[in-house]
Amino acid sequence: MAIRAVRTFGWGIIGLLAAFLFNNFLTNWLGWPGVVRLADGAVGGPDPRGWLQAAVYAGSVLAAAAYVARTGEHSLRTDHERAFALNAVLIRAGFWAVLLIGLVDFTLAFLKGEEFLIALVGAPLADTLGRAELRGAYLHMPLVAVGVVIALRTRALALPWLALMIVVAELLIVLFRFEFSYEQVYMGDLVRFWYATLFMLGCAYTLHEDGHVRIDLLYAEASPRRRGLVNTVGALVLGMPFCWLILIVGTAGRTGILNSALRTFEIEGVGDGMYILYLMTVLVGAFAVTLIIQFVSMMFCGMADALGEPALTGSAEGS
Repeated sequence: MAIRAVRTFGWGIIGLLAAFLFNNFLTNWLGWPGVVRLADGAVGGPDPRGWLQAAVYAGSVLAAAAYVARTGEHSLRTDHERAFALNAVLIRAGFWAVLLIGLVDFTLAFLKGEEFLIALVGAPLADTLGRAELRGAYLHMPLVAVGVVIALRTRALALPWLALMIVVAELLIVLFRFEFSYEQVYMGDLVRFWYATLFMLGCAYTLHEDGHVRIDLLYAEASPRRRGLVNTVGALVLGMPFCWLILIVGTAGRTGILNSALRTFEIEGVGDGMYILYLMTVLVGAFAVTLIIQFVSMMFCGMADALGEPALTGSAEGS
């Protein structure tokens, strides 16, 4: 019973996260009223679409309960691995999307800066590519979709490759600056974009690998069960609330920092630089989403340790 309750709670959190993101899209992109306006005393009563949005939340919890009931034979360690597998898809999608957008946008910035763009594509298309909302909607978003497709068809997270590409890009900046006295804004933009992605998307993966630095006096000497309780309490009390706060504040209406950046494809003083400022803002949201899922995975593993659940046979955990 305890295991089923923990499983339902964990998958319920992931379901509520999906419902929250979906309702944010309905409210701030499609103009739906949102759940919080159900109590408004508007003429004619509450907008029925608000009830549909409330039903999305209820449905996400029921779906989590149904999943747990259907997979009653699964252990907490199985759910731990499945939650990370879900996160791995998101991290891979982010990696491929950022890689493709970075290379394409860097190329466009180079062509524009060296005044080759108009000669190659013509003035009308060059003007279109110079408008942030059009480049974001018709170039970046399709590349994000391609990244998702690649993520579904591959298994490697590829974050170490991103680290290598950052080192190579920075090395080329130093080489061109001191050997050829050549440096452009977009060169630094690419490094910052990839570095932000490595940090924001790498946090969840590092947490899974237990690679974050621990400073403690008691944890290292504690029993596995006590460690499991510490990890569970830390995930529930310290980790998840912080990430939910990022999402709630960042999506507070159309002017919330995450919504505003994505809705307007925000750039600022781009000049000959890359059009990726809004994506670096959205990475903060991706950081919160992937960490919430990973904290759920961590909770599953911690409770498995606390309850003395045996390790999975042939598990690749920690590899």
